[in-house]
Amino acid sequence: MKEEEEGPPDRELYALLHISPEASDEEIKKAYRQWAQIYHPDKCEAPHMKDAATENFQRVSSAYEILLDENKRKIYDIYGMEGLTSGLELGKKLNKAEELKEELERLQKLKEELERLRKLKEQEISAHLRPSGTMWADMSLPDLLHGHGIMRGMAMTSSVHSHISKHNILSIGGNLEVNGDSGYGDATIGFGRQISSVSSIEFIGSAGLWPLIGVQTSRNLSSHLTATMGLSMSLRDGLLNLSNTWVRRLSESTSGNIQLALGSDSALSVGWRKKNEKLSAAGQLKCGIDSFAALAHYNHRFSSKSHGRIAGKVGSNALELEVGVGRKLSNLSSVRMLYSIGIQGISWKFKLRRGGQKLVIPILLSGDLDPVFAAAAFIIPTSLYFVLKKFVLKPYYLKREKQKALENMEKTSKPVLEARAAADKAQKLLQNVANRKQNRQLEIGGLVITKAWYGNLKALKKRDELVESNDSPVIDVKLPLNFLVSDSGQLKLHEGVKKSGIMGFCDPCPGEPKQLYVEYTYGDGRYEVTVDDYDKLLIPQEEHRI
Repeated sequence: MKEEEEGPPDRELYALLHISPEASDEEIKKAYRQWAQIYHPDKCEAPHMKDAATENFQRVSSAYEILLDENKRKIYDIYGMEGLTSGLELGKKLNKAEELKEELERLQKLKEELERLRKLKEQEISAHLRPSGTMWADMSLPDLLHGHGIMRGMAMTSSVHSHISKHNILSIGGNLEVNGDSGYGDATIGFGRQISSVSSIEFIGSAGLWPLIGVQTSRNLSSHLTATMGLSMSLRDGLLNLSNTWVRRLSESTSGNIQLALGSDSALSVGWRKKNEKLSAAGQLKCGIDSFAALAHYNHRFSSKSHGRIAGKVGSNALELEVGVGRKLSNLSSVRMLYSIGIQGISWKFKLRRGGQKLVIPILLSGDLDPVFAAAAFIIPTSLYFVLKKFVLKPYYLKREKQKALENMEKTSKPVLEARAAADKAQKLLQNVANRKQNRQLEIGGLVITKAWYGNLKALKKRDELVESNDSPVIDVKLPLNFLVSDSGQLKLHEGVKKSGIMGFCDPCPGEPKQLYVEYTYGDGRYEVTVDDYDKLLIPQEEHRI
């Protein structure tokens, strides 16, 4: 699993000097003096470590030179080392800091705009031709037991949307449905045009069992309010249907809507919707001339790959409760299992999505609402799912992640070995001071790092085995962290700084997500904490106590 390209900048020079990206010139000078005491070749007493000391002193000196130079530091903060090593030209010669700042801000905005246009172009290309479809296979266990076959019906819908020009969209679709001994199908064509930045119009025509023609227009009345109006006429009986919908954004993640429909199915509907990173929820109340219905659903995201769902519907001809779980299999595919109980019976529903295509398989288990059967129909498949997840799916995905990590490791093995060797030499030069600091903290009951690993998130689950070899996706960093403990008994790693740049660290698994795991003692307590690569770390903290 690769790290996102749009992640924070490495800022390894700040990590190397162990300073914040907002550090002042005085803090940079102070950090440089401290590191020079460790890595200056004249301070190295071991002859065989002179070369390592010289190499690390040059790294520290280079970082000091860049970060202390206002112009170079600004270029580095925006473009990284590539901006410095490629001889980045800032245009005309700029003498004043204010002029340089303005020019860098202009270039940064230009860079962001070019990146935005590139992404927009990619989206336009991917959206130029968007196929989608759904296949529905309706099954019935009672029908099978009575000798009528398991299939109750099938349905299939398919559509293609194409941007034929910058402002025009053409869509073609159709659907087929078979239910028992009867069936029907129709074909639909639509043409949409973006009239302006705030309004659009779409014309629709359908041929088949229920042929119709229609038009729909939408307009943003304000930054928070959108209105949509639709008018359609049946070519079979000439009936007109009119709909008006108003959607208002209530907050960044919440919206409300009102819909009025007049025609063969006249009704007034009021609803709301909320969606953020952790959850999505929606509810609707619909009142018709001779019917009413209320429905709601709530989805909760347990992780980036799994979520749970609960939904309910009650009305003049419906009473149903639905619960289920779903899992993301890849960037393109996902699967969902849903259990429902209501006046129509007890059923399970399976949904598989791949790109724009969906496969839906509802299975009716019983038309009777027997409490014992309902409980068994829920508990048994749910238990089987969790057993399957634990003993089949989870091991499979862990094995796949491990295989990807091994493949990536093979590609980067030589650079990683060189980085490990450099980190090992840097740690040896820190060893004497780190040991003195550790002994001092032991004497006063202060902060002592007892275990620390940095590397692949998945591999950390077997950390005692993984630090043994050079091809391990983690690296032991207990010594450099003990060195960084302050005289007051605190350790602070700054936010937004990639930890592989810290002296004595390296990146043991390029391209993989990384975390830092630390076990430590403070006073008579034992503590542990895990933080992501760019997150701030401040210890000791009572919330870390084991």
